[in-house]
Amino acid sequence: MRDPSPSPKRRGRLLRFGAALVVLLALAGYLSMQYLTGHTRGPACEVVSGKEDGASYRFTPEQAVNAATIAAVGTGRGMPERAVTIALATALQESALRNIDYGDRDSLGLFQQRPSQGWGTPEEIMDPVYSAGIFYDHLAKVPGYTRLPLTVAAQRVQLSGFPQAYAKHEPDATLLAAALTGRSTATLACLGRPGVTRATTGPDAVRSALVRDFGRDVVQEAGAEVGGGDPSPAPTPSRTTGSGSGSSAGGRTVTLPVPADTAAAGRSARQRGWQLAHWAVANASALRIERVSYAGREWTAGTTDGRWRAASTRGAAGAERDAGSVRITTTRH
Repeated sequence: MRDPSPSPKRRGRLLRFGAALVVLLALAGYLSMQYLTGHTRGPACEVVSGKEDGASYRFTPEQAVNAATIAAVGTGRGMPERAVTIALATALQESALRNIDYGDRDSLGLFQQRPSQGWGTPEEIMDPVYSAGIFYDHLAKVPGYTRLPLTVAAQRVQLSGFPQAYAKHEPDATLLAAALTGRSTATLACLGRPGVTRATTGPDAVRSALVRDFGRDVVQEAGAEVGGGDPSPAPTPSRTTGSGSGSSAGGRTVTLPVPADTAAAGRSARQRGWQLAHWAVANASALRIERVSYAGREWTAGTTDGRWRAASTRGAAGAERDAGSVRITTTRH
């Protein structure tokens, strides 16, 4: 009588078939998850050229937050876009736009500044606003830095052992600077849903982050009230409620009017508006921002491609109001 159990050769084929099936199922599950979350393991950001020449740079939400801070600090000091480009290229080379607590000898932070060389205390250097500010302080002392090659200008500040290394980051830094100073419009976007965070979220957290990066003027010029002794902006009901009654996003929205008389350092009010809008998208993951709209365009977190689109119509009155305001809506808790 023939043994009904499979032969060793057949068992081997069955095992290989089973293993292949498991791999295929795992791959299908992975690809499905990537599609549902925007084709990435988590939120990812991209900046594209406003010249439609195909240039682009892809980066992480962590890098986006730091890049937006560097740009905000620069423009807040009245520095030109070229200065922001130099600062971003330097940080890309020194830390890959990550606020790291290690480096060569005692180097720290975004720009790998050294406490022993007079750049500040370790705590100060690890503050991105401080480290960007002191970088700009040194850059401003370089005669004619806007006309110098980027490698030369950066080297005058950094005194690096590899000065030519900054050059390879100039194209990406140029794209970032154009978006984060507001010169290029609707060119910075993030895809994927905001990650889970334990940080404080909501309109107050957005205002606090705005003040951190831009200074109090960013909310004062928008008409928001700021508490006297508290560095964080105080809640202002008139600025956190949406337009029209019954808006479910009303209590989650920060509205920042961009008055025409706020233009400074050769930058128009429209550039200011796009800087704030791009800043909000760059901070979307950290602050759990769901939607940003400005000048008839809208970005929404979690969409398949994460691009800016024409804003949804809310009537003539709403469109006229939004044309001069940046609206930042946070997710529900």
